[in-house]
Amino acid sequence: MEFLNYVQSNSSQILSLLVEHIELTVVAVALAIVIGIPIGILISYVKKLGKPILGLANVVQAIPSMALLGFTIPFLGIGTLPAIVMVILYSLLPIIKNTYTGIKNINEQTLEAATGIGLTKWQVLTKIQIPLALPVIMAGIRISAVSAVGLMTLAAFVGAGGLGYLVYAGIRSVNNAQILAGAIPACLLALFIDYIAGIVENLVTPKNERNTKKVSFFKKPIVQKIILFIVITSILGMFAVSFIKPESNEKQITIGSMDFTEQEILSHMIKQLIEAKTDIKVNQKLSLGSSTIVMGAIQENDIDLYVDYTGTIYGSVLKHEPNSNVQEVYDISKKEMKDKFNLYVLDDLNFNNTYTLAVKKETQSKYNLKTISDLSAVSNELIFSPTLTFMERNDCYIGLSKMYPINFKEVIPIDGAPRYTALMNDESQVIDAYSTDGLLEKYDLVVLEDDKSFFLPYHAIPVVNENIINNYPEIVTVLKELSSYLSDDVMRELNYKVDEERQNPDTVAHDFLVSNSLI
Repeated sequence: MEFLNYVQSNSSQILSLLVEHIELTVVAVALAIVIGIPIGILISYVKKLGKPILGLANVVQAIPSMALLGFTIPFLGIGTLPAIVMVILYSLLPIIKNTYTGIKNINEQTLEAATGIGLTKWQVLTKIQIPLALPVIMAGIRISAVSAVGLMTLAAFVGAGGLGYLVYAGIRSVNNAQILAGAIPACLLALFIDYIAGIVENLVTPKNERNTKKVSFFKKPIVQKIILFIVITSILGMFAVSFIKPESNEKQITIGSMDFTEQEILSHMIKQLIEAKTDIKVNQKLSLGSSTIVMGAIQENDIDLYVDYTGTIYGSVLKHEPNSNVQEVYDISKKEMKDKFNLYVLDDLNFNNTYTLAVKKETQSKYNLKTISDLSAVSNELIFSPTLTFMERNDCYIGLSKMYPINFKEVIPIDGAPRYTALMNDESQVIDAYSTDGLLEKYDLVVLEDDKSFFLPYHAIPVVNENIINNYPEIVTVLKELSSYLSDDVMRELNYKVDEERQNPDTVAHDFLVSNSLI
């Protein structure tokens, strides 16, 4: 029931993301075919190239998909390009291998006969080898196409859209209905693509090799050709609608966000506020990943604005030692971001989303925990499940374990909302959290006091590039107005509405702005 309600209330978004997913997959597979088939033909003729090319393709296939996507971001930025390149690289091996196998397994006597009647090498290739190898080639394309649908869900991590956005947003907020809303269409799309690829595979198979028994209506060649024509026409129509758009002279900026609930709410809030108060159109690239990725995007001018946190910039980006002086952290962050990266830090948004450590009430009662110092004394009996980012940073676990000190029985890093699930299932007893997390309230957790003031202040601060400062100074005024209405409690409540009450971040942002007469 929850799933059906979610689909009904978000049907337009699901359809839009499905169309994006289809477009991205079609482009990636089409380019993989254009690249892979010629390479397969080449290595079937030049034997010395066979082992190194197939070996390289195998190595690429063995690289974890997230790692490969991460490697491409510094060179290709964010958006559709890195996602498409990643899927192309993964799709090449089956296409190259099957093209090579199909051509090499053609009967030698057939080739000798073709040469004997005077056909040139090019004519042998185009009139004999490729037509006979097509069924095998199509089998490789079929494998690549189906795999590409699943791989393309990773496109959401780099702001390219697609159904992966729903899957990862649902994982982040422990929303099974949202996960299914992305996963089920992706599965159905994979099955449909497999069916269409099967039709093509059947049509390119020589008549003498086809099943001569009586076939069903939908397996008749004429029916399959009609289905194929309808599908190709529909896909071309999608691309026409997407790419053939009237030119616009509108003022436009692009804002990005990291991959957690609060960031999405803020992104929608800023978009709606700017569009209501100015004549600027705002594009969004949501859930791009960590602060490092989003900052890289603004440096490459893929986005113009995002919200970061003083502690992240001060400790992780600028590599300063922990400092509890709020004003000093802000002033240094603002100055050095301008000096080192030519990025401008605006006034903070009036809430502090600092790191905390959280436990269940049962754990607090059992060990009499109130502070992190209390936790330190019994840490060797407890399992800690922090995010990956928390484990890697000097201003997080590395520094924390030195100051208190802490020596957990076991540390099992888990990213996103699943660490809350692990905590509630008693697979761990301590997690890191953000002080404004809605999930803290959802699971009724106890936040331990940072009694030695280790954690940096994490005041939310808009970061903008020079384009905003020079061309759209009115945005600075708009964002300053927003800060008057935000606080730690307000932000925690807004996050709770998304994480627990399953409201859409866009809707939560809109209702907040309307209730405060900001739009």
